[in-house]
Amino acid sequence: MHAYTAQLLWQRAEGEAFTDNRYHRAHRLRFDGGVELPASSSPLVVPRYSDPAAVDPEEMFVASLSSCHMLWFLSLAAADGWCVDRYEDAAEGVMARNAQGRMAMTEVTLRPHVVFAGRQPGAEQLHDLHHRAHAACFIANSVHTDVRCEPRA
Repeated sequence: MHAYTAQLLWQRAEGEAFTDNRYHRAHRLRFDGGVELPASSSPLVVPRYSDPAAVDPEEMFVASLSSCHMLWFLSLAAADGWCVDRYEDAAEGVMARNAQGRMAMTEVTLRPHVVFAGRQPGAEQLHDLHHRAHAACFIANSVHTDVRCEPRA
């Protein structure tokens, strides 16, 4: 078992009434390694009170799935003897009503593009690596969202 922590700090700005629901949503996230991240609600959800320059929870959700998949992919590729030079992903999440009628991230599509050095895996081997990475990903195993992987050439 492993425990992970994140600290969050939000503070009402001086003069903000708060109870009228007109307060800023910007906050800070601090992680155990010392990285601090500006965060906010999504400007698509709360347009007037969000910080569009900050990262929102929906973006972090998509990024978390993308990152976890990549880390497993790299580990599995190395174990199988494939040398990866570069990995990039153009991941996208869709917010929609779920089967219960609630707004949720209903779909995340990963679009990884992997560049290998030397020996190149075939399409079947590449598909297998992505399939195994998805099956091993702790984050994908933790959510009910339909997480798709569509590798790009």
